[in-house]
Amino acid sequence: MKKIVSIVIFLFFTIGLFASENDSLIDIANKKYSEGLYNEAIENYQIVIDKGYASSELYFNLGNSYFKMNDLPSSILYYERARRLAPNDEDIKFNLKTVNSRIPDKIEKVPELFFKRWWNSFYNMFSVNNWAKITILVFVITLFFTGIFILSKQRGNKIIAFWVGLVFLLLSVFAFGLSYQKYIYSQKHHEAIVFTPTITIKSSPDKNSVDLFVIHEGAKLIITDKVGDWYEIRIASGGVGWLPQSSVEII
Repeated sequence: MKKIVSIVIFLFFTIGLFASENDSLIDIANKKYSEGLYNEAIENYQIVIDKGYASSELYFNLGNSYFKMNDLPSSILYYERARRLAPNDEDIKFNLKTVNSRIPDKIEKVPELFFKRWWNSFYNMFSVNNWAKITILVFVITLFFTGIFILSKQRGNKIIAFWVGLVFLLLSVFAFGLSYQKYIYSQKHHEAIVFTPTITIKSSPDKNSVDLFVIHEGAKLIITDKVGDWYEIRIASGGVGWLPQSSVEII
């Protein structure tokens, strides 16, 4: 028992030190940013990320630093990573819109039917992790009303608990379905940012294949397949083709 307690205390101590060290590096990076030392700010933010720490605020600050250095592809990359963790953050949306207005390509999305647009807006309201948290919360509420139904001796309370519990059960199944669907989609469809100043999209994974169209650094695309060192990609306007893996960074 004493050994288990010692291990738990050690783990909490280690986690505390790790968090404290990250906070110190972030504070240093924020100070460097406010002083206009953007390269040094980037280095400190990157150290924290390399240690496995991630947050929308960290990615947002790193995106701001790259933007100040006029590194637009890197700025877009980290704004996009920040938006994945905080999809409703207005500051992230505004900065992402600003930097996207400065890249060469203005790719228009294929028009969507109004109900599909509404569904996508609702679907993307939360990240995968947040949908999972909502699923757990709603399921706990379901268990609470199940407990009331089982333990209550009054018929009226049982009826209310049954119907309310049923509603929350259906909501938990719905939320689970959304979180699972987003997880599967994220595993099969990786989004990426182009980092090559100008890249020609090919008809097949071969540098000697037919040229289809050209995109530039900062453009966002979806990776749909991989063959060797080539990615099959799709852009928002519907164009499909192949490009070298080295020309993009996955979000």
